[in-house]
Amino acid sequence: MERLILCGGGHVSLELAHIAGRLEFELIVIDDRPEFANESRFPMARRVICAPFLEALAELGSREDDYYCLLTRGHVHDRDCLEHVLRGRYAYIGMIGSRAKVAAVKDSLAAAGFAREVLDGVCAPIGLPIGGQTPAEIAVSIAAQLVQVRSRRGPAAVPPPEGEPGVLCTITAKHGSTPRGVGTWMLVRPDGSVLGTIGGGAVEFQAVQEAKALWERGGGVTMTRHYDLSPDAASLGMVCGGSMDVEFIVRRP
Repeated sequence: MERLILCGGGHVSLELAHIAGRLEFELIVIDDRPEFANESRFPMARRVICAPFLEALAELGSREDDYYCLLTRGHVHDRDCLEHVLRGRYAYIGMIGSRAKVAAVKDSLAAAGFAREVLDGVCAPIGLPIGGQTPAEIAVSIAAQLVQVRSRRGPAAVPPPEGEPGVLCTITAKHGSTPRGVGTWMLVRPDGSVLGTIGGGAVEFQAVQEAKALWERGGGVTMTRHYDLSPDAASLGMVCGGSMDVEFIVRRP
């Protein structure tokens, strides 16, 4: 699953965080202010890091499928974060701010030796130009841009996390029209929370329930279930065609 890293825990970040979970990103929030970087404010985040921005970014490292939204409270923090991220790997960088602020930050980094074509790849001002003004409207424009960039890149081949307990549900076969392909995975954690997706909808809901039941039985269990997504599968509430097999593997500490 791609990581969405929000640098800054302000109002726009909070609105974007509410949307990000529905977009199947692993959400990480960074801010150096405890009142803006805490789990009570961002319960939907996988991680909330309260630390200086550069320290937190260094701790996270970088991956080719990382999506960064630079939404800090000032030019200095945005510039520092952008310089750090540009030196690593990433799929997307977006930075909030007026065109004048964006130009000033890019000029500063160009003077520091960054190529203009690299700087031009930063989505700044961040988000699609839909005319948003409120934090919620700006968050919608950012989320739309994230979806646009991800769709152009194609699905990320991110392996499931190693060592994390839970029930790993993986699509092992598919026939016809199904939302996700073979190899797509979903981890159902012991607390019932879910990382990843096998397509959403009623099939995923049923798979989550079966995974929870497997975990509660105890011991190591592996099984495969066949799900029919055809129009005749009324009990699943699905209207698309096709079917898929899902393998369930219990992973205990």
